[in-house]
This record gives sequence, structure tokens and C-alpha cells, in this order.
Amino acid sequence: MPITAHTRAGTEYTPHFLMEIDMEKCIGCGRCYKVCARKVLTLKGVTDEEMIVDVDDEEYEADIERKVMVVADSGDCIGCGACARVCPSGCQTHAPAEAAA
Repeated sequence: MPITAHTRAGTEYTPHFLMEIDMEKCIGCGRCYKVCARKVLTLKGVTDEEMIVDVDDEEYEADIERKVMVVADSGDCIGCGACARVCPSGCQTHAPAEAAA
């Protein structure tokens, strides 16, 4: 059974949590990062060898070809969907979570 939540007015809804980001579609614009109040996402670099590295890592700084968002802390997602609403590339997958038994 999926987790359900309630709006302030008491209306029941099913939150859809961020499950993954498609690195091929992500353009690294940072819009999702800016709207997420929970620090679920972080910006990473992708090297010419397709390695995911910290953007501040001086060892790989010259090798970074592009930047992408990655899920840093999926457990902190509250399923608000703000990140999906601002994403211009549709690179995120969201799904309801199952309630613990």
C-alpha cells in the first residue's frame, strides 16, 4: 500500500518521491537543486571517461565535460514534486513509496 499524506485542508494525496535522474537527459541546469528545500540533490561533474566526480575536485577539474544533478540523499525526499515541475529535460523518475508493514 503506497504512503499517503494530507494537505493542510485535509485532502489525501499520494506523494511521488524522486527515484533517479537519467544522466543522459540531465543538462545540469540546477533548477531542481534550487527548488529543493531538503538537499536531496547535488551537482556533479562527468569526465571524458564518463566518471562521476565532485565539481570541486581539482584532480578532475580539467577532465569535466559536463555537469549533471545526482540524488545525494533520497531518504530526505518528501515527494513534493517541485524538482519535476521545474526540470526542462524531463530527466527525473518519481514513484510512490510503499508504507512500512
